[in-house]
Amino acid sequence: MEHDEKTPHRVPQLLHDELPEEHEDPLIRRLHVVIRFAIKLLAVLMVLVIIWGVLDVIYVLYTKFLSPPLLLFEVGDIFVIFGAFMVVLIAVEIFINIRLYLGTNVLPIRLVIATALMAIARKVIILDIQTVSAEEMLAIAAVVLALGVTHWLVGKRE
Repeated sequence: MEHDEKTPHRVPQLLHDELPEEHEDPLIRRLHVVIRFAIKLLAVLMVLVIIWGVLDVIYVLYTKFLSPPLLLFEVGDIFVIFGAFMVVLIAVEIFINIRLYLGTNVLPIRLVIATALMAIARKVIILDIQTVSAEEMLAIAAVVLALGVTHWLVGKRE
């Protein structure tokens, strides 16, 4: 779509600006710089966690493939493998949250809720029904329901 001279530029609406580079107080301005640096450091550390998690997935797959019965998985092994994969995917989601927080002035509420949904989905996937009490199961169900409804309501706004 070509830009027409008569069409005004659409500037994205800023929903928040917690750490402005310009602030009337020099101390607050310096503190904002420190916080932005800390967030960038968190992003670097999260990439290291993701790499470590991928290596862990490789290790888990390797050990499960070579343990008796050779090249076969038991149901418990599959849950362990799924859990390892989900941890890495959750770490990737958290990294995306950090990157969006750094790169835009839009708070990624829907992505944060989706990350929480993924984390609780991981819990449900690796859940051992034999060891979970009814209260814990109801609490997990309530969290899943609350996050699902919240995700739907936030998405409905778009």
